Amino acid sequence: MEKDNIAVGLDIGTTKIVAMIGKKNEYGKLEILGIGKSKSLGVARGVVNNITQTIQSIQQAILEAENNSGYKIKDVVVGIAGQHIRSIQHTDYISRNNPEEVIGEKDIQLLIDQVNKLAMLPGEEIIHVLPQEFKIDGQSEIKEPIGMYGGRLESSFHVVVGQASSIRNVGRCIQSSGIELSGLTLEPLASADAVLSQEEKEAGVALIDIGGGTTDLAIFKDGIIRHTAVIPFGGNVITDDIKEGCSIIEKQAELLKIKFGSAWPGENKDNEIVSIPGLRGREPKEISLKNLSKIIHARVVEIVEQVFAEIKAYGHEDPRKKLIAGIVLTGGGAQLKHIKQLVEYITGMDTRIGYPNEHLAGNSSEEISSPLFATAVGLVMNSIENSTQSAIRMEVVNEQPKVVYRTVEPPVQQPRYEVEENYVEKVEAMEQAREVKTAKAGPESTETKIRRSFFDRYVDKIKDFLDNAE
Repeated sequence: MEKDNIAVGLDIGTTKIVAMIGKKNEYGKLEILGIGKSKSLGVARGVVNNITQTIQSIQQAILEAENNSGYKIKDVVVGIAGQHIRSIQHTDYISRNNPEEVIGEKDIQLLIDQVNKLAMLPGEEIIHVLPQEFKIDGQSEIKEPIGMYGGRLESSFHVVVGQASSIRNVGRCIQSSGIELSGLTLEPLASADAVLSQEEKEAGVALIDIGGGTTDLAIFKDGIIRHTAVIPFGGNVITDDIKEGCSIIEKQAELLKIKFGSAWPGENKDNEIVSIPGLRGREPKEISLKNLSKIIHARVVEIVEQVFAEIKAYGHEDPRKKLIAGIVLTGGGAQLKHIKQLVEYITGMDTRIGYPNEHLAGNSSEEISSPLFATAVGLVMNSIENSTQSAIRMEVVNEQPKVVYRTVEPPVQQPRYEVEENYVEKVEAMEQAREVKTAKAGPESTETKIRRSFFDRYVDKIKDFLDNAE
């Protein structure tokens, strides 16, 4: 088994932190080698608010994943989420000097770099620039502009913005945990990769990821992400409501929600009662399941209505923007009983629960196939996508010292040009190997190239910031 086939995803959530190690098997499916979970103690609504506790939780999850898999984790792809994430639509263009030359990747990159210079609110940074359709000399609805001719290249962009300090805090936690940050991925995009099919993305679909602290929304149409939003409510708010409404402790409220909770009150009869043990010898407390489901129902309706308002803001009532594939629910909150029926009732849209098992190998455990791990599975998939480039970088770093110290003479006396020649030859050989691998894997879309190159640069920027801060 090749080392560079192994990929690690780290999902830093409000309720839990999950470290997942996986690789692609011979059938192209994801085989999970190890998983580690820990309670998330330093994160609130997707944002780190206690560095020390978050580091401890990350280290605990990493250690468990290492023990389960037998592999040592050196770097991870991390999901970015939280209530500080927002998105805007922006249109921009460039005028090309020579319209007789075909449009290449450098032209698209020039356009993206121009968008990256947009002025943001104080403390905010652009973390993702996703091109929608392109327009060349007035010709619209072009998805792949590379290879075409034209003088004016224009595109509409989905720009994702977040608080720079929040993202750097995540980077600091990763570095202090003794591992490298190899990539960043928006959590709604990771979840979408894990649970959505390409047909759904083409037809139009809204992915709702109900986590512990936040509910993430990602809307796709014609295979392109069109809208993202983060609602600052999740499963933890439902637990708090049960705790207050039934006058019980949080642990009991969470168990009640998982075992007996329902989003549809009409299902429970009046005489259905559950008994909760009293604290310190006090009398047991009897709670009506009908009242329990009324408490849950009220809060779930509020969350779904806020998400539906975002779907309306996208404009799904426009026939051209219609979401034919409806809604896909994932995340821990999607396991709540009858939530699918409630979402269909409120929105009037077809709904299904999204499981990541479509991309998992057949021998995967039932636990990993849960919506709870959709984001973690998506992060591992994203890490595998970039594994070829990571492997090449790793080879260059590992092999260069061998060239330098192989000589019998002291390193100072070694002619510099000999090292440079050897180094160039090795890089060229590895570039050719990469091209062969890429050719076998098939052509990448412009969006995939842009997403990877942008996040590579952004991760480098975070690393530079953390190194300078020390």
